[in-house]
Amino acid sequence: MSQVRRRPVAQSYEKNGTELLRKHRPDYTLVIISAILLAIGLITIYAISPGLSQSTNVSGSYYVSKQLIAIVLGLIGFGIVVYLPVETWKKYLKPLLITSIVAALAVRVVGQKVNGAYRWIQIGGFSFQAVELIKFTLLIWLATFLAQQIKAGKIKDSGSTLKPILIALLGIGIVVAGIQSDLGSTGVMVIMMAVMCFVAGLPLKKVAIIGGIVALGLVLAVSSSTYRRDRLFTFLHPTQNCQTTGTGYQACQAVIAVGSGGMFGKGLAKGVQDYGYLPESDNDSIFAVYAEQFGFVGVVILMSLFLALFIRLKNIMEKAPNNYTRFIVAGVLAWLAAQTLINIGAMIGLLPLKGITLPLISYGGTSIVFILIALGLVFNISHYTTARITDEDETLRSSNNENIALRRRNGRTYHANLGNRT
Repeated sequence: MSQVRRRPVAQSYEKNGTELLRKHRPDYTLVIISAILLAIGLITIYAISPGLSQSTNVSGSYYVSKQLIAIVLGLIGFGIVVYLPVETWKKYLKPLLITSIVAALAVRVVGQKVNGAYRWIQIGGFSFQAVELIKFTLLIWLATFLAQQIKAGKIKDSGSTLKPILIALLGIGIVVAGIQSDLGSTGVMVIMMAVMCFVAGLPLKKVAIIGGIVALGLVLAVSSSTYRRDRLFTFLHPTQNCQTTGTGYQACQAVIAVGSGGMFGKGLAKGVQDYGYLPESDNDSIFAVYAEQFGFVGVVILMSLFLALFIRLKNIMEKAPNNYTRFIVAGVLAWLAAQTLINIGAMIGLLPLKGITLPLISYGGTSIVFILIALGLVFNISHYTTARITDEDETLRSSNNENIALRRRNGRTYHANLGNRT
């Protein structure tokens, strides 16, 4: 009886320094999960639009329309970064750094002051949040820097490795936490840096030094701001100051929204909190109104999707073709995971409120655009894995090529280890 064996699969290889990159199908699962999260966010914003439009005196389609525009712009950015070789971003690093610095300083000069913080630059009918550009620039710079240090054999050298990282950390503290009064985004970027440095193999003792400096800076930042001290006090005493004018009002309303959803939620567009009760229900607090409408089951589904996204990112990071791309994926994973945990943790009372968006779900054009661009980078990287070709591999490939030629001549299936099969 004839026995059919699978044909050897021809591989496509591209040279990258001393390694050969094996090109294959990209990770479409990553795209599917991201698209589902985007759809959930859009549906949630559509569901709360009547309440938002009533409290802000805008049309019912205002929020959905602007979110759709942000998604389209993000998808365009996604397509561009997928098309460009990942190494190209090293060439644009200096322009990115200059643009980020200018945008960060411009926020305080021409930006809008919202809730005591300078975070947005108004451009026509759209607002631009400079910190999202800073996150993306940090991602490219640190991945490039760490890869160069490893290549030069200096990753454990304090002078050439730790000093530039500490300078960057100081700059982020001054610009983002100080000038922009955005301690939440500062925390996200610090987590990004810590994860990327850990993946790069920076000694844990030096990572601990960075952590100690960050902790000291955090204490100084909180103690020097009445607003931040109030938020910390609210976190420690969540049932106090729940009145409309109290500092704990948003935290209390968020917990009420999450709890009132029950097992299956109140139903799409049947929530109450988005009618002016819960501040920032379209942005920072969107998880709470989602939980109110979709309940515990909806929350489990959402959390499962985020977990699946993080697992895909971890898998791509482990298979990345070189250090540079590995650090990029590690940074994106840390970026999205940190924002997700901080946002959801604040909404259920486990963390202080920090004004952090829920990735791919919250209303917010700049966040959506840069997260999709970052995911486009990861999707681009997922085209490749590292393949070091040994003499045995070369022999096997030559044998496979001979087998294919023999099969074409004789019309029979052949395997090197099985002999001829009729």
